Amino acid sequence: MKGTFPVNKFRELETPFYYYDTNLLRNTLKTISSEAGKYGKYHVHYAVKANANPKILSIIRESGLGADCVSGGEIKAAIKAGFPAGKIVFAGVGKTDKEINLALDYDIFCFNVESVPELEVINELAAAKNKTARIAFRINPDVGAHTHANITTGLAENKFGISMKDMDYVIDRALEMKNVKFCGLHFHIGSQIMDMGDFIALCNRINELQEKLYARQIIVEHINVGGGLGIDYMHPNRQAVPAFAEYFETYHKHLRLRPQQTLHFELGRSVVGQCGSLITKVIYVKQGTNKQFAIVDAGMTDLIRPALYQAYHKIENITSEEPAEAYDVVGPICESSDVFGKAIDLNKARRGDLFAIRSAGAYGEIMASGYNCRLLPQSYTSDELV
Repeated sequence: MKGTFPVNKFRELETPFYYYDTNLLRNTLKTISSEAGKYGKYHVHYAVKANANPKILSIIRESGLGADCVSGGEIKAAIKAGFPAGKIVFAGVGKTDKEINLALDYDIFCFNVESVPELEVINELAAAKNKTARIAFRINPDVGAHTHANITTGLAENKFGISMKDMDYVIDRALEMKNVKFCGLHFHIGSQIMDMGDFIALCNRINELQEKLYARQIIVEHINVGGGLGIDYMHPNRQAVPAFAEYFETYHKHLRLRPQQTLHFELGRSVVGQCGSLITKVIYVKQGTNKQFAIVDAGMTDLIRPALYQAYHKIENITSEEPAEAYDVVGPICESSDVFGKAIDLNKARRGDLFAIRSAGAYGEIMASGYNCRLLPQSYTSDELV
């Protein structure tokens, strides 16, 4: 089953471009609010790194979610979109002084701190402004996730977070400082996780760490479990809205929160992934020695995930109903890795046909580049193309 697209409107636009189904996005956000709302003290922050398109950010902000940022630029984008500073968390292993000062000036909700040197700098910069910075320590729980090696973040070998064995030490350091307030623990084990068992393992590890702190009579205000919930790239129509009910219920069942604690999430891909498609036009159909190529005008500059991760995205010929043939779908970039898919069965392709590369709402437009001096792709929403 193909997705539903305003093909006649598409024909009037210059390709390649991103198309966002805002009805699906709003339905996804409604589901998140409904499922998280069952548990009272659950707070969801949208991970801006997934997609910072201003039109998308505005819709997400309207839903009431907070923002999870990993750069000063993302903080500015969130503020410009109307996210309250009091709902912004700032993560990242390499925050610069300029970015920290920016976050201090906005009085954001919390810094997710990843090292003692970072803690010391935040304390120093906050003191210079006569402010107190709220901080949560990102603890590396050494929990593996069943996902691509490049997007695991919770193993001891990863660059992220503070090791569990150093947790007591860094907390003691923070408690000695006058211009930081230790208020939480932060975790994030990876991305595109479909196995709830990975989140259960994280819950178990957090429970252990909480018991250690409780023995010291320390109960932090909030626990932040990051994000990581995956989407169905194979069947974007079958499961357009990810399994949020199961996701939030998993934490409710397995994470032991104290009555006064709140639980925070940082969801990105699962919020916007399925609502976005990259629309591209067939330039040539080329018959090779052993295969045929559908050469399109989009390339790895517009959607880098297949080249970077060998990621799968479902591809549809949305302007043909002819019998299917097998194609390698490739772009115009001067790199052999500029391939969207090999031996893909598509309705017979002709010059000028439009392809939709699905599930591209996350880590698509946001990662686009100008390599080969190409223009960045434009974007349109279903609201605009009615």
